[in-house]
Amino acid sequence: MKSLLNPGHSLSSQSVFSSKPRIFTRIQSFPHLPVKDGQQWIARKLSLKLKAALDSATIEQLGLSEFDIRNPSISSSYRSSKLRKPNQTVLEAQARVCTGPTQTRPLDEEQAFKVLDTILRSAKGELKDEEEVSKAQLGAYFAAMTIRANAFPEATQWSEGERHAMNTFWPFLVRALPPDVIFIADPEGSIMGFGNSIGPQYVGNDTSEMRLVGALREVLAGGHLGYEEIQGVLRDVLPLKIVGEESTGVSESLLSAFFIGQRMNRETDRELKAFCLAFDDEMGPPPVADVRSLTHYGEPYDGNTRYFRSTLFVAAVRSCYQESCLLHGTEWMSPKGGVTEEQMLKFMGANTSLSPWQAKKLLEGDEVGFAYISQREARPSLYSLIGLREHIKKRPPLATTEKVQQFVKARGKEAIVAGFYHEGYEEPLLMLMKRRGVHSGLVVKGEEGALSMTTRLRSANTSKGLPVNYCSGFRSTSEVHGVSRQSFSLEVNAENYGFQPTDTPRTDRSVSKNIELGLTALRGQKGPAYDRIVLNAGIVDHLLGCDGAEDIYVALDRAREAIDSGKALERLFNYIKISHKVS
Repeated sequence: MKSLLNPGHSLSSQSVFSSKPRIFTRIQSFPHLPVKDGQQWIARKLSLKLKAALDSATIEQLGLSEFDIRNPSISSSYRSSKLRKPNQTVLEAQARVCTGPTQTRPLDEEQAFKVLDTILRSAKGELKDEEEVSKAQLGAYFAAMTIRANAFPEATQWSEGERHAMNTFWPFLVRALPPDVIFIADPEGSIMGFGNSIGPQYVGNDTSEMRLVGALREVLAGGHLGYEEIQGVLRDVLPLKIVGEESTGVSESLLSAFFIGQRMNRETDRELKAFCLAFDDEMGPPPVADVRSLTHYGEPYDGNTRYFRSTLFVAAVRSCYQESCLLHGTEWMSPKGGVTEEQMLKFMGANTSLSPWQAKKLLEGDEVGFAYISQREARPSLYSLIGLREHIKKRPPLATTEKVQQFVKARGKEAIVAGFYHEGYEEPLLMLMKRRGVHSGLVVKGEEGALSMTTRLRSANTSKGLPVNYCSGFRSTSEVHGVSRQSFSLEVNAENYGFQPTDTPRTDRSVSKNIELGLTALRGQKGPAYDRIVLNAGIVDHLLGCDGAEDIYVALDRAREAIDSGKALERLFNYIKISHKVS
């Protein structure tokens, strides 16, 4: 691995409007796909879908609401219509205050008055449907306020405007809000300065809530929990049971306060391990695939909103030389609601409801060698939180730990690759990978916190923190007395490996555009998307210590050959077809 893991390597058209606006869609032709007999129907189907897709840039230019457009080309359209929408006024406030000790942005007086007035009117029944503030929003917002008051540094505690607003509204709120929310807002009766005996005496409505309330008292004070305590809470309250728009089990206010509180306090290693492993046995022991190598890809579940997402196409490439790949995620996830692998596969006509046992067969098959598993099928308890997570607004601890899953295991070597954005989470992710017992682990700061490393030049005005294309990881090495881990960290500069600098292709929430870019690249057409697929396949092979990838240039050439020969495209088309036949 001397190429990269060198000790000396430093980190170093006019819009036209009449009286009634018309949408002018840009119809993009899709090039002919060189496919074998029996696969033409897939190519024709994709071509028709891509040509009919509504251009997302046009939608944004005209200021239309994506929620009002049921178009399978736009990532937002994959949000389930059964999910209740959150109140936007409170959600905007949550984006500011439901975050960490240094990132929180206190509200000014006007903002704070507007939020609390909205909450009060909702609690009194004056707001209906989408304007109503949900229980989950109440739990998240007041948990954030309580933790800021109890544990945050002075700069991110309550502003004078927030304090004035709370002093004004609390005497009315305490009479209108339910007991569980009052408990969250003032658990010890010491924050509001207005005789509150509800918080100190609150215990919950049943045994599950009692355990959750006990844990919340510690969390709301800025404290941390033990491994078994978190696992006990999660197993008690999940899956979340929803009838209509309401939970029939544990209070959504308490549960959302628990999730956002853990993230605001910055989870400890033992807390992250508890979230990561809590539901490993939900569907029984994972199947074991008879493959020599298996890479688990942990992309952020909420997708990409701006840039080309390459991992699905990288998996097709790596499968050509027996580097089996397992992708996992959801169809749609907040807060970004971006393009996901499940959306692309569904758009192309693949079966996106595979069980882990069906995925195992695809991994083992000579015609495919990669697979995708939806959280819906593998972890129904965690999948039940999709609606709640939208109302929390900010990412809960699960957004980190769900990327480090093993829905299928392998007889051969295993590796996990995960994307991250916020500095400080790279080490916890690697810790979880080691806890999983895999041979190699890699975290990548790709664009949008995803796994796609870029070939574009690093901006001179780059923000503070780790740069895009930063990688950190470990690989197992055999020694005379056993096995040890070799750790590494570096910034990948694509120019060093013969790639011309290019801007990253934009997709702007367009599922069809992302597919078009990927399929055109797998067809062998050189350009930015092609380069990114090659870069991400070859670099991962090299860093994970895969057989035949010791030399980085050999690894990159191997990826190019998989594309140029047509093998990778054939594998992807095989997946679309065979995913419906596997039993």
